[in-house]
Amino acid sequence: MSDPNKYKSLIEEIIAKQSIILGPDIAVMKAKNIPGLKVNREGKVINISGNAKQIIQLLIDSYVELSGQIVKSAMASVFSKYPDLNHNNNHNNK
Repeated sequence: MSDPNKYKSLIEEIIAKQSIILGPDIAVMKAKNIPGLKVNREGKVINISGNAKQIIQLLIDSYVELSGQIVKSAMASVFSKYPDLNHNNNHNNK
């Protein structure tokens, strides 16, 4: 398998894994926003233009950033149930 096909397969596998976690719509939408990467609705790579390694890193970074936001949102809703245990000011209330 040539390098372009390896990169294409790797990117499709990354999108497929994230589709399980985030849902296919969000996983594909994030991939479509990566400069130099063209994917179809199913998350299959149509074209890679530019540095494939950099494109893969950008794709991974976008998923990591999104996952962090999801965790923060989930935690905010949990902490909102316990307003007397404000986790941001617990050292200021002595």
